[in-house]
Amino acid sequence: MVGGKGGVGKTTCASAIALKLAQEGRRVLIITSDPAPSLSDIFEKEIGDRETRIDDTLELYGLEVSSDIVLTRWKERFGPEIYEVVSSFASVDYDFVEYIGTAPGIEEEYMLNFIMELVEGGSYDVVVWDTAPAGHTLRLLKLPQLFLSHMEAATKFYMNMYGYIEKVKGTMRLKESKKTLLQIIAGWEALSERIVDFIRDGGSVKYLIVTIPEALGVKMTNRVIGELQQNRLAVENIVINNVVQEADCEFHRLRKTMQEHYIEELKQTYGDKTLTLLYLAAHEIKGMERIAGVTKALFG
Repeated sequence: MVGGKGGVGKTTCASAIALKLAQEGRRVLIITSDPAPSLSDIFEKEIGDRETRIDDTLELYGLEVSSDIVLTRWKERFGPEIYEVVSSFASVDYDFVEYIGTAPGIEEEYMLNFIMELVEGGSYDVVVWDTAPAGHTLRLLKLPQLFLSHMEAATKFYMNMYGYIEKVKGTMRLKESKKTLLQIIAGWEALSERIVDFIRDGGSVKYLIVTIPEALGVKMTNRVIGELQQNRLAVENIVINNVVQEADCEFHRLRKTMQEHYIEELKQTYGDKTLTLLYLAAHEIKGMERIAGVTKALFG
């Protein structure tokens, strides 16, 4: 999982890491959930919302997943059973499923579930996830509480409205094989707990943060790592991107001096982690050759 604030080079770093793993002979999927996906631009290949092979000589695949796609897949999986249960005791249109789909945490939860299934399915040796900007990603850590509190409120509302609290708990069934609303919610609760166990599994999931040596970048890095640690998720690597390597003019001398201050601050704060400097490039990173250059810079 590659995280950080917007515009610091997460997608570039994620692409370089995915390329390195593929060069080692692994079957790799790089997936982005950024609202403005740029994998297609970086690799100079149309990727889109289906698993697409990026290079003919490597087992490297890409996937761009948007919020709309996540919600569509969620509705396909859960929509019919939700509607069947709720419509058995309330006159609702199928649009009710759309309302449930807007519950806080659903998008993040199903995104994580989707990735978990990719990992556990065994089709790939490694999944590299280029996450959305940090504020969005941090919502992942709160998804079980947000999601479940929403569903509890919705459940109480419908139970109270029809006065069937005990009846719904014990007797409301469409057919013997169908689930009650409470069973569905219990199933989602179990799914939430399983996802949390998955993302806390240090043997399966690794966290890497990309930042830049500027005040906003450092502050966001502190916030992200702090919240990850509070949720028992350990960051092992930090990439400091856009570092000025050679100051050959007054402008770059000033920037280099400023950056050195923040690089030292990061070293002092996170000396127990692996910090890697990625120097500012004169050209944009596009195409396999330049991505390979970033891979070399990251891994040596």
